Amino acid sequence: MTLELDLQIALEIPGLPGEADFQHWAEAALTGAGYQKDAEMTIRVVNEAEITALNETYRHKQGPTNVLSFPFEAPSNVESALLGDIVICAPVVLREAIRQEKHPAAHWAHLTIHGVLHLLGYDHDEAQAEIMESLETRILSDLGYADPYGEPPDQS
Repeated sequence: MTLELDLQIALEIPGLPGEADFQHWAEAALTGAGYQKDAEMTIRVVNEAEITALNETYRHKQGPTNVLSFPFEAPSNVESALLGDIVICAPVVLREAIRQEKHPAAHWAHLTIHGVLHLLGYDHDEAQAEIMESLETRILSDLGYADPYGEPPDQS
């Protein structure tokens, strides 16, 4: 499996992971999900205004969110390695990492993996939530990160 990643950084903000990090996390998600074909995807890191506009336009939900995935569905007569686009909001990711007491890299990894799994058709509706979360947890564990759904550290 070869992944061709188009990383687009649409804002200047300190502490963003590098292209190698996103590549590594996306490949781990594909491998962990058993995906074996060559793949192409775009990951775009944006500000709150851009993610808010996308969230309102495509999900009909108000305000910013952390990650959105836009799977590509090729016509039946077209063969394509393109899986789709992932859009991640850097300010939201960094705020969530602080609030959830997670290392920023662990949260970036989680949301990248989460987005890739959505491109592969996984969802967190009632029927698939447990499957998707356990897959995310296993992939992150293989990368050396803690369970993203576990309890935050005890502050006592």
